[in-house]
Amino acid sequence: MIFESLAERLQNTFKKLKGKGKLDEKDVDEAMREVRVALLEADVNYKVVKDFVKKVKERAIGAEVLGSLTPGQQVIKIVNDELTELMGGTQSKITVSSKPPTVVMLVGLQGAGKTTTVGKLGNQLRKQGRRPLLVAADVYRPAAIKQLKVLGEQLNIPVFSLGDKTNPVDIAKAAVEHAKSYGNDMVLIDTAGRLHINEELMEELKNIKESVKPHEILFVMDATTGQDAVNVAKTFDEQLGIDGVIITKLDGDTRGGAALSVKAVTGKPIKFVGMGEKLDALEPFFPDRMASRILGMGDVLSLIEKAQSTLDANKARELQQKIKSQDYNLEDFLEQMRQVRKMGPLDQILGMLPGMGNLKQLKDVQVDEKEMLHIEAIIQSMTPEERRNPSIIKDSRKKRIAKGSGTKVSDVNKLLKQFDQTKKMMKQMMGMEKMLKKRKGGGFKLPFFK
Repeated sequence: MIFESLAERLQNTFKKLKGKGKLDEKDVDEAMREVRVALLEADVNYKVVKDFVKKVKERAIGAEVLGSLTPGQQVIKIVNDELTELMGGTQSKITVSSKPPTVVMLVGLQGAGKTTTVGKLGNQLRKQGRRPLLVAADVYRPAAIKQLKVLGEQLNIPVFSLGDKTNPVDIAKAAVEHAKSYGNDMVLIDTAGRLHINEELMEELKNIKESVKPHEILFVMDATTGQDAVNVAKTFDEQLGIDGVIITKLDGDTRGGAALSVKAVTGKPIKFVGMGEKLDALEPFFPDRMASRILGMGDVLSLIEKAQSTLDANKARELQQKIKSQDYNLEDFLEQMRQVRKMGPLDQILGMLPGMGNLKQLKDVQVDEKEMLHIEAIIQSMTPEERRNPSIIKDSRKKRIAKGSGTKVSDVNKLLKQFDQTKKMMKQMMGMEKMLKKRKGGGFKLPFFK
């Protein structure tokens, strides 16, 4: 899970503060020491950590906390505010030219995921009503052009290529002219990378920049390489000038140091984050939402947006009625799993719920495609009565179900545990919905309850 170790450390630190009726400077010092260690262990840049802790401490020992009725919560609010600011403050979007096409150059080292990100970004822009053109300007990496063409075919987005014998500068210029002729309003240029920064690479990127004058240059960085990627981003900015960052593989980065450091080090905002391998797994980056997730406050807005774009509203309404009437059973559970899987990995989805981001049981409800087949086989091996009333499934029934589904009794036990946890979670979500309705004066719906 993203930021897993950092989130756990910070949430445990603030849990101690919440229990105190009054804070003194010693309490704040102790909490800030733990915050410092947590951030350094998360591979956040040392200078960034030093400045962050200093800012939080200055605010935390001021009147706004020590004189508060809920000082622990005030400290958490300050940390949330400063984390949000550290990651950019507000969402940063791509600058769109008033005179099409808007030209976007994606740059970075080899292996960061530039080519795939070009496809994902094109997919995102197309969903917004844009007409993107993907440009294959990486003529050095074997199969880079073919990879982009395959992505284009999968997404039904045009790809411009002049083969691997043409100068990348000429490819970029010809692509922009092609876009003007064929009505493409966004040009996404996939540039070459190297295993490390060298003069030849930078010279080529500078020449492309000079020839097509891109409206945006986005640096693509691999989150899992931590501070190395941040340092490379700084060098690219100093030599080429970048306008923003796209972080790939954030779903595989349990520490999060790159995401927390890059804005402070380069001064350039994170615009998108890659959250998986699927072609729709590129998301706009919201600093405030990410800060909330790190501190265990959830990210309900992103969850709602995901749900609205992927879930079947009629099935969601039926599910809501079943939960309300206590009629939720294993057949509903299976259908719900299929629906939720459309939104992405379950640990990511559940991590967006307030209070759920750091629960150990989230590891028990992670379900991959192979497990989905097992779940389906187990449920289909049950009798209709067992599916409607799982509480009757005891040892002898478990053995029969395991044998019939080609699984083990432990797999049946795991499924029943997942089912119980999901029932509890859905009740919790309905309680949250009622609470939010009261706060907002009605008209507010959580995901799954449309």
